[in-house]
Amino acid sequence: MSETLLADAPATTPSPVPPPAAKAPDLAELKRRVAALLPAVREGAEARERDRVLPHEQVRSLVAAGLLTLRIPVRDGGPGGSVRELIELVIDIAAADSNVAQALRPGFLFVEGLLASPDEAVRQRWWPRCLRGDFIANAGWEIGGANGAIATQLRREGDHFRVKGSKYYSTGGLYADWISTVAIDEQGQEVRFVLPRDREGLELLDDFDAMGQRLTASGTTRLNDVQVNAADIVPHPTGGLAQGRRTVVTPLAQLFLGAVLAGIARNALHDAVAFARLHARPIKHSSASRSVDDPYVELSVGEISARALAAEAVVLRAAERIDAAWAAGLDQDAIVHASIDVAQAQYLASESALKAAELLFDVGGASTTSRRHNLDRHWRNARTVSNHNPRHWKAAVVGAWQLKDALPPASGLF
Repeated sequence: MSETLLADAPATTPSPVPPPAAKAPDLAELKRRVAALLPAVREGAEARERDRVLPHEQVRSLVAAGLLTLRIPVRDGGPGGSVRELIELVIDIAAADSNVAQALRPGFLFVEGLLASPDEAVRQRWWPRCLRGDFIANAGWEIGGANGAIATQLRREGDHFRVKGSKYYSTGGLYADWISTVAIDEQGQEVRFVLPRDREGLELLDDFDAMGQRLTASGTTRLNDVQVNAADIVPHPTGGLAQGRRTVVTPLAQLFLGAVLAGIARNALHDAVAFARLHARPIKHSSASRSVDDPYVELSVGEISARALAAEAVVLRAAERIDAAWAAGLDQDAIVHASIDVAQAQYLASESALKAAELLFDVGGASTTSRRHNLDRHWRNARTVSNHNPRHWKAAVVGAWQLKDALPPASGLF
């Protein structure tokens, strides 16, 4: 696949200094705006995925509607939404286009990291940018070394720093105004910083080649001797441990993937119903004259519906557990319980989405495999999201906790 530079993507250039604070829509208005945009997000999703057309307009319309401000407190000009309300909207968006939902993940997690940070000054520096509609994406993992290892180097140069390195899995980068990333400084410490995407030497490539979630803009970010100013440095938004304590941001980061999977399951149900109604023909020896009356088509759609319901239910239950951890003042025991519930939700959401996407092909014959319908994208997308963090580890960690009270790892994946 040829590499496409970010310069080809539509965007606005963020100003380095925040303007006076704006005010986001209230929660009811925000939900109304998102609901009004979902038909446009859904329209043409199968063709975009098939033809590799990045959904710039769909992503930016949701950001412009104030979606990423949902969790900003009312006192700071935001809607003050709960984790459950956030996850409900993520499922709705993923049910329209799971690529769009996952591409927005770093923006939500950046906000959540600010909420969990003890640094009020950093929050007040970034809230105005978030409220005006800026989108902060992520340039995360590197390839070529040990899993989780960071080779990108940050060195001091006078009153600023310089960074060199290359990142992969830069989810949402091609749609973003800012790129959040991490490097190792001269003392061997991790330093996280956020750069405007037009900073000289910052290069974003559309080279993500996974079999699913192809339009999440999760390709390479190159840091070609990029200048980093002291004001660019922020606390790590999703670190596994902060000053020896677990952070509530980590289970939310994982639950977001579960919400995407729940949305994929619902989308598979939507397409199964549409295909049975509009395209399928009963098999030659069927007892029905219409596919919608065939008992085995009815059975398949019923199973898909149950899987979609199960995925959504467990994900929302886990979201409530994270809300409970916030209500408990981020008590460490409450965060552990949230992590365990999220791990279970991820396991079941993954299994449900994969099975729902497979059962979709039982509502019709060979025509369900037509490239024109692109129905295989649901399985490919679910499989790709599930592979981010293997579900067998999720179940094993839950089992160890049930059997021996063993705490989940503090690796950033629980």
